[in-house]
Amino acid sequence: MPLLPTRRAAAAAAAAVALTVAAGGALAQSWPTRPVRLVVPFPPGGSTDVVARLIGEKIAQSLGQPVLVDNRAGAGGTAGSDVVAKAAPDGYTVLMGTSSTHAIAPGLYPKLPYDPVRDFTPVILLGTATILMVVHPSVPAKNVGEFLAYARSRPGQVMYGSTGNGSVSHLTAEYFRSLAGLEIQHVPYKGDTPMTLDLVAGRVHLAFGTAVAFLPHVQAGKLNALAVTDARPSPVAPQLPTVAASGLAGFEALQWFGLFAPAGTPGEVVTRLNAEVSKALQMPDVQERLKGLGMQIAGGGPAPFGAFLQAESAKWGKIIRDSGAKVD
Repeated sequence: MPLLPTRRAAAAAAAAVALTVAAGGALAQSWPTRPVRLVVPFPPGGSTDVVARLIGEKIAQSLGQPVLVDNRAGAGGTAGSDVVAKAAPDGYTVLMGTSSTHAIAPGLYPKLPYDPVRDFTPVILLGTATILMVVHPSVPAKNVGEFLAYARSRPGQVMYGSTGNGSVSHLTAEYFRSLAGLEIQHVPYKGDTPMTLDLVAGRVHLAFGTAVAFLPHVQAGKLNALAVTDARPSPVAPQLPTVAASGLAGFEALQWFGLFAPAGTPGEVVTRLNAEVSKALQMPDVQERLKGLGMQIAGGGPAPFGAFLQAESAKWGKIIRDSGAKVD
């Protein structure tokens, strides 16, 4: 007697699954029917904003709908990220996240309003930006080893600049300081421009920052580049060794950019977004522009991006704990 109801229940469940799959397929085919908002959690003009606008323009053409860049700066990128974390998971609000918002913030902010893993769906890792270790020419060091000797002979006298407490440049320098056992002083700035101006003027001696910010000054002879923080030599600056190969084994620090959707966004929409961004990353003009920004293109699927995020979060969390770094 109980077999008939069970069969009916199974049939009903199967029908429900079929309807869900059909609805998902229909959503993927119809989405988007209106503009997509791409939230950038930093001010206009910065590298994250430039990358977002470049990719947004390209995928708008293939999606057939405008992609509107919405700058929501504040709290080290966490304010704008929280907007997306709490947005409807319908594919119409996405985030241009970075290592700062998704790998570093959890270790820095004890009351972070979002969970970088639970509250987001990874879409695609766009790329990584090469970070240079540079010094003012007044520092008599042509390589990392010479800099270490110089800094160790002057405990507490060498000053390094950063783009702000908790920034990638700050934590990369703290990682370097901690691993090398140095006594160097931190001077935080509010962004790339004031830090670079003081570095070029010699008011600070050392900094870690993106190739796009520092290379023009290196080429002009105003700064000396000692190494890159990548695990392998960077095609952006192939003449420079890695920090790891220069005496600090295991050292690696990346600044990366990735697209995220709110958790619960339909898989079909995530797949479509990934495909359209992947196509954009293969366009010669996009590749040339990203190369000009000192970026190495990544790409790939949502799952590898998710695994990468987990590894980056664990690494930066340890760096933050070991260095004792804090935000204002």
